[in-house]
Amino acid sequence: MVSASATTSPDALERQFAELRAAGRRALVVYVTAGHPGIAESLDLLRGLDDAGADVIEVGVPFSDPMADGPVIQASSQRALAHGMTLDKTFDLIARAHVRAPVVLFSYLNPLLSRRADLLERAADAGVHGVLVTDLPVGADPEIEGWLGSGPLAFVRLVAPTTPPARMAEIGRHGRGFVYLISRLGVTGERSDLASDLPATVAALRAATSLPICVGFGIARPDQAAAVGRLADGVVVGSAVVRAADRDIGAALSLVRAMRASLDELP
Repeated sequence: MVSASATTSPDALERQFAELRAAGRRALVVYVTAGHPGIAESLDLLRGLDDAGADVIEVGVPFSDPMADGPVIQASSQRALAHGMTLDKTFDLIARAHVRAPVVLFSYLNPLLSRRADLLERAADAGVHGVLVTDLPVGADPEIEGWLGSGPLAFVRLVAPTTPPARMAEIGRHGRGFVYLISRLGVTGERSDLASDLPATVAALRAATSLPICVGFGIARPDQAAAVGRLADGVVVGSAVVRAADRDIGAALSLVRAMRASLDELP
């Protein structure tokens, strides 16, 4: 794995992708829910992701109404909340894990607004490099977007597969770090196949922005990761890792290692 600088800065994501590009490698972005399957296990999982080959780690803030997520991540959120996981404890977990890979805080808007006053600075102090808000599309709230975009974290933006090219370019102008391309409509979760229009969508997004493109939603197997890696700069794996962690942390890390190996076999 190419390791980013330990300095907490939005530039850590840019450096990570630049190093990967120079090495001819694709980024493996791994999502986990903070506090799942338990707080101690969550800490072990975060620490294990570095050695398993994660290049970027997305840490999900548990939320009581995760409408964009499928049943696996919804259940992980509920389980983490039952263990008492909060935004503050998420920051503590990240700080204790002290991972080498850049960390992106993955959250719905409401939990962030509830602690807005010093939220971004506290996140950076804990070791977070970027923030991704699932329910804040570009232009929805310029004041909130300005707050997130001008802070110490890279503001990672989402692009839907139905987004027109002009809108893609606008999203790219308002983002930093990388662009998260949703591979298909619907909620998060594992799928048996990839969307047939994904190559065209990636090509359109690449023409619209110079930011690295990472594709997520539905990637569950190493062969799927490799197929996406042939198109994009990075692959996001979430539900499959969360499901494996439900069984055993070792199983989750084994899946991440298999994903990493499949990407490293690409020319």
